[in-house]
Amino acid sequence: MVPRDRDGSFEPIIVPKRKRRLDGIDQIVLSLTARGLTTGEVAAHFEEVYGARVSKDTISRITEKIVGELAEWSSRPLDPVYPVIFARRDSHVKVRDGQVRNTPFYVVMGVTMNGERDILGIWAGDGAEGARFWLQIFSELKNRGIVDVMIAVCDGLKGLPEAINTTWEHTIVQQCIDLPGSATASATPAGSTATRS
Repeated sequence: MVPRDRDGSFEPIIVPKRKRRLDGIDQIVLSLTARGLTTGEVAAHFEEVYGARVSKDTISRITEKIVGELAEWSSRPLDPVYPVIFARRDSHVKVRDGQVRNTPFYVVMGVTMNGERDILGIWAGDGAEGARFWLQIFSELKNRGIVDVMIAVCDGLKGLPEAINTTWEHTIVQQCIDLPGSATASATPAGSTATRS
């Protein structure tokens, strides 16, 4: 319901005329849930900040909608050749799944033939990932269309170089070693005998 005045000049600021939801509500809900807020805490935030009531059910529908989009994104076809890929543990994120726990997330990013960066995938782990875990990730990437990788840059996680060379046997593996207390990293070839044919 839009309040009326005689000359029709009333313009709502937060929720525009003939709209039922706030513009950008989906982005706000996703941002807040990504920071670990529950549906109840998100609803309370909207009431406190915007003076708007957003039901827990609406918040759940918004977050569930993104799950489908994420599944579609994570199974999209990939380019056949990437000159360079980067594989690493990106960070630990607090995840609520019945209880709050820190979960490591692993990212594989590729550089396309046009020189553009592309996140190829993000995977959650339990912290004890090894060669089998990485082989599963690289096999998934190969099944999504990657035929060849020229150089793979990875951190010192166990099993990474072996999994890369099992998947793409001619790939040159470059391991980066993070030095404690240093803002820089040094790179050393892991298997300097690898050559491209």
